[in-house]
Amino acid sequence: MKAIVFYLFLISGFYGFSQMDCILGVGGRDNETIIRVFELTEEQQENLKNWSAELKVRNDLLMDRAKYLMKKHEESSPEVLLTVSKEYGSIMDSMKQNVRMIDKRLLTSFSKTQYERYVKLCDQLTLRPIHINRSVDEN
Repeated sequence: MKAIVFYLFLISGFYGFSQMDCILGVGGRDNETIIRVFELTEEQQENLKNWSAELKVRNDLLMDRAKYLMKKHEESSPEVLLTVSKEYGSIMDSMKQNVRMIDKRLLTSFSKTQYERYVKLCDQLTLRPIHINRSVDEN
């Protein structure tokens, strides 16, 4: 019985992993890799640079809020810490949303070929690609 529960837990873990968004990591150490893998144009590279800087500013502000929150409640009661943990989680969620938003901006600037390469890489990693609306063909 324990083995069955273990395998169900393991399978659900793999299922959960496959449902994660396939992020590019704009603003991280991989900008050069993004440029090479997707063969970004000069304009896309400039946008990548600007959006990376924007993401850094946005997430630095959130990180400062998180640090202040933790410092302010260092010696708080467990009840207060529970509330603080929810607030901290909300800040971390906002940071993840910022990453996804900036990645989506870059993906929107991709050509059809670049986006197809992105989807193929995500499929190989069993991650869920970020969908962009391609109803209007700019190319």
